[in-house]
Amino acid sequence: MGSIPVKVGSVPDSIWGVSPFSSESSEMTDPLVSKRPARADAARNFDAIVAAAREVFERSGSQSSMDEIARIAGVGSATLYRHFPRRDDLVEALYAREVALVCEYAESVTGEGDPFEALTLWLRRLIVAMGTKRLLMEGLAFEPSRYPTLIEALYAAGRVVLEPAKEAGAVASDLEADDVMRLAIAVSAAVYRDDAQRERVFAAALRGLRPAN
Repeated sequence: MGSIPVKVGSVPDSIWGVSPFSSESSEMTDPLVSKRPARADAARNFDAIVAAAREVFERSGSQSSMDEIARIAGVGSATLYRHFPRRDDLVEALYAREVALVCEYAESVTGEGDPFEALTLWLRRLIVAMGTKRLLMEGLAFEPSRYPTLIEALYAAGRVVLEPAKEAGAVASDLEADDVMRLAIAVSAAVYRDDAQRERVFAAALRGLRPAN
């Protein structure tokens, strides 16, 4: 097969700025966003909490006070904990829409065409997503049990693009979805001198997926 052009930064950052619970995503039937309440007043509180958490986490990190999030959202602490019993439940809600986009992309690139290119495109998308969602990357790398819904969805999407590449002999036959996910984590976690260096590292990682002979 010919070489695949690798541009890690080719996915626009703007796609990750979509609110997880915008009017677009509220029409989705994906289980990742199904936790949003149906009742109007509960849905408003849910959205307000998610918006406040995004603001607070971006400013102060994931260990920010849940009481501060409740205050900014204009709800009581009891309301916040009713929707999100754990801090990690709130992080999952924050990233649900972004993860859904990555999972949908796996389906859209798989099918006709080069299965290795499909795997490459999906990995590139995943790396960009994790680069802007550090909590998700850390959960994938160190504590997968923290965000089970998101991580199970990402692993399922990884299998969607990996298995056709294995069947075509385009990648090593013993590769597992977990191997590919950890490759993406490693590429995403590193600090690069510039985009050109990041692209070289990604290209080298892709070559490592190929069969030994």
